[in-house]
Amino acid sequence: MPNLFRHPIKKAYRLQGDQIGNKRDNFACEMPKQVRHDVLFFLVKNYLKIMAVDVLLGLQWGDEGKGKIVDVLSAGYDLIARFQGGPNAGHTLEFDGKKFVLNTIPSGIFFENTMNLIGNGVVIDPITLKKEIDKLKDAGHDLLAKKNLQIAKKAHLIIPTHQLLDAASEKKMGEGKIGSTLKGIGPTYMDKTGRNGLRIGDITLPDFKERYQKLADKHTSMLQALYGEVPDFSEREAAFFEAIEFLKQFPLVDSEHLVNEYIKQGKKILAEGAQGTMLDIDFGSYPFVTSSNTTTAGACTGLGIAPNKIGDVIGIFKAYCTRVGGGPFPTELDNEVGEELRKIGHEFGAVSGRPRRTGWIDLPALKYAIMLNGVTELVMTKADVLSGFDKIYACTHYNYNGEEIDYMPYDICSVMPVPVYKEIDGWNEDLTGITELSEIPDRLKSYIIFLEKELEVPIKYLSVGPDRKQTLVLPV
Repeated sequence: MPNLFRHPIKKAYRLQGDQIGNKRDNFACEMPKQVRHDVLFFLVKNYLKIMAVDVLLGLQWGDEGKGKIVDVLSAGYDLIARFQGGPNAGHTLEFDGKKFVLNTIPSGIFFENTMNLIGNGVVIDPITLKKEIDKLKDAGHDLLAKKNLQIAKKAHLIIPTHQLLDAASEKKMGEGKIGSTLKGIGPTYMDKTGRNGLRIGDITLPDFKERYQKLADKHTSMLQALYGEVPDFSEREAAFFEAIEFLKQFPLVDSEHLVNEYIKQGKKILAEGAQGTMLDIDFGSYPFVTSSNTTTAGACTGLGIAPNKIGDVIGIFKAYCTRVGGGPFPTELDNEVGEELRKIGHEFGAVSGRPRRTGWIDLPALKYAIMLNGVTELVMTKADVLSGFDKIYACTHYNYNGEEIDYMPYDICSVMPVPVYKEIDGWNEDLTGITELSEIPDRLKSYIIFLEKELEVPIKYLSVGPDRKQTLVLPV
């Protein structure tokens, strides 16, 4: 632990303690020893939290509304840093009557005094990123002029043949396919762990094109050997190199040093996750998962920060549940109710446009995600979508192999858990226009209280619509 008294704030606490010790009539000196210890511990803990990185991530199967909440919170942070995933993310932000979908760029990009970092744990498609930057410029947000975007040198590159491999693999799997977005993300992470990948920092090297060609040749050999064909990618390859030259205009940084320097200076940092905990490569519904660590641990490896530098962990979940692509989904509603949730909630992928599968909230899965991430506060989104349902339901347990359990078991792919539901009274009030806590319907308050009791973590924010302003801060 660092010497706390080197900091002027800590020095002030030490002097105050000396004064207390010298004045027997001071009330503080009469505190029991344990109370004094607890007070000091509280002060130290909260000081250290100032020098920490907060993490914001999804607790379900993605699409929880992370982009909106990062946007809401960004004004209070000096740095927003994406730590994993790639252009399969679709973080949707709405404000001032405009809608933006961000794939790779962090969601704090619209705030002048907030720096944004694409971290080393992210995989980058230069073509997609260039298009994203160009769209923002057309909308009046010139990132080169604003100088509020930096890119980690250690972030890996998605090259055109990664996408060919992704598509060929998914096609061959047939009905057992994962449900990939076909962005080349899985093959890129495979090359990263296989020690074959290209990184952003490599684009400045004189032999970058030779390195690129070596990897592309490897991929084309695999495509020919495994799938019997190599589709033409010359047009996309030309766009790739054009995008590479464009990205050289942005600061390419040693992001681990940048982030830790921000920490040392006491600046506020928010790590932004993509996808959701139930898609984590290690702890999600394997093999129907993404290719990266979507949990708090991924923020450490995806930004180069130590575990003891993690501050608050903000977990986001929908008032119900959705999933895109294949894989198990215990509370799925493959009926009229599910279709109604999809219609009211506009549940279609921001990137793929695919209809999302819908279902009731799954508390065993949420508790599992909270445990894995060390969540300290919660955000509930899309409460407005449930308005008008006479009854809503929460899965509290599973029937699994003849036993009732309240946790996420090892295998939910070959043996699907059967949800056990609790019936809850719904509410009819339209939530989209409420701005005061007093306007929250009593039945929604009861639902929030029920969830907090079950999850044992406070719900600090309530989202009642897609716009930045449709967010309420709840008393905790």
